[in-house]
Amino acid sequence: MKRQGFAPAFASVTVISILIVVVIGVLIHRSRLIGPVTILLGFVPLIPLKFSGRGIKSVGADIMFGAIDTGILGVAALVGASFAGVLGAIVGGAIGDAVTDGFAGLFEGKMAETLRRHQIEETRTALSSSMGKMSGCLFGVGVVLTIAWTLLRIRTRLN
Repeated sequence: MKRQGFAPAFASVTVISILIVVVIGVLIHRSRLIGPVTILLGFVPLIPLKFSGRGIKSVGADIMFGAIDTGILGVAALVGASFAGVLGAIVGGAIGDAVTDGFAGLFEGKMAETLRRHQIEETRTALSSSMGKMSGCLFGVGVVLTIAWTLLRIRTRLN
């Protein structure tokens, strides 16, 4: 495994973060696309892992953590926003983050144990942990936004 030090990991996180912000910034007002595009963006952090010689399975625990953490966080922010607007979204997101970190950590640990039991290397590095969690976060919130937009659209059509 090569290129897994802090500097390459930092560069990967920086470049991918800029890409994500630009893409979402361009599409932010196209609500029906945000969820699916965010899911697709979830595959981008996996690219540096492949270049480093790391298998995608080896970051399964990190992907699981990110998906559960940010997926539930997205639900909490949406619920908070529906009750109290922007402040509700911030409070819902912040409180949701604390709660989801605990639950996501449970699943991350369980997934790490399963990977080890199947002899899949899951030793974390700066690159694998950051890219795995980033990927999972994008997948999780992408699914939540897609479902939320779909439910909102169905509700709008029914009224």
